[in-house]
Amino acid sequence: MQSAPASGQAIQFPIHDIAFGGKGVGRAEGLAIFVPFVITGEQVTARLTRKKKNFAEAELLSVDQPSPDRVEPPCRYFGACGGCAYQHIRYGRQLEIKTSQVEQTLRRLGRLAEVPMRPAIASPREYGYRNRIRVHAEGDTVGFYRLDRHELIDIAECPIAAPAVNEQLRGLRRNLAGDGDYVLSGQGKGEYFVQTNDAVAAALLDHVRGLVSPASKTLVDAYSGAGFFARGLASHFSQVIGIEENERAVEYARRIACPNESYVAGDVAIRLGDVLASVPARETCLILDPPAIGAAYRVIELTLGAQPSEIIYVSCNPSTLARDLEMLCGSYKLLGVTPLDMFPQTAEIEVVAHLARI
Repeated sequence: MQSAPASGQAIQFPIHDIAFGGKGVGRAEGLAIFVPFVITGEQVTARLTRKKKNFAEAELLSVDQPSPDRVEPPCRYFGACGGCAYQHIRYGRQLEIKTSQVEQTLRRLGRLAEVPMRPAIASPREYGYRNRIRVHAEGDTVGFYRLDRHELIDIAECPIAAPAVNEQLRGLRRNLAGDGDYVLSGQGKGEYFVQTNDAVAAALLDHVRGLVSPASKTLVDAYSGAGFFARGLASHFSQVIGIEENERAVEYARRIACPNESYVAGDVAIRLGDVLASVPARETCLILDPPAIGAAYRVIELTLGAQPSEIIYVSCNPSTLARDLEMLCGSYKLLGVTPLDMFPQTAEIEVVAHLARI
């Protein structure tokens, strides 16, 4: 029996899967090996860079048998820059990979026997879609950090950024004010979260609108931000209540609110119980749109205690979505799971889960 490959050794092996985060997964002598910029089915040669007991990290040396889904990346920084993971993959295949990753994550971490996956919603733009980017400046270098390393790469243009954002990048490079982080936005720098891909954000709102049951008369929008869902769906409900911790976002939402909209400022884990107790559960749709860390445990507790008629959970992290769905699915039926590609060419994915009370 051959011994497991050693760190620094170059070996050839097939890729049998793409893990969430974008790295391919192969095996050699019982050791799982993670290597970036590959596609399922390819035969590759890679050098082990870091080895643990049951797995290893590797750098790609060559693609010996390429996939028919492999394409030429348009970005000259791809492979060095840590921002994009999938520019080497045909876009349709990217959607298939991300959909599979969502389903596998919900099954494995959420212990869900059945995951009713729906077709992924694609981005109309594969490139030039980002309405903002964050770049770093050190000395004369302006750009992004290198993959797996805290080393800055000088970036003249980012192909996934919108033209207006690249124009700001060029201006920053000409008139750099000093070291630090800079947010470049084609819409101006806001003080609260907004979606990065305008076209997919619009598709997300349309999708959520189509999920809402006609029987739901009240919308409770937890983690409401500046009112993206609350304001966008207000015409479909008799009453809309948003809950948001960011006071500036709440102030903005209140200024432009419709007569049936109201906003509660504060931590969702503290405010949600009183809000849900004030509305009829059988007529209430609850939207949960938490940050990547997922909903606080107390939020799930309050939700299960109040039992709103339906829940629409919007997530940017399949792992924390899986954790929360495992708790919710004791009292709710999972009706559908829809991936939305808010971030083409990257390993990120947005997911909408629709649940109805049992």
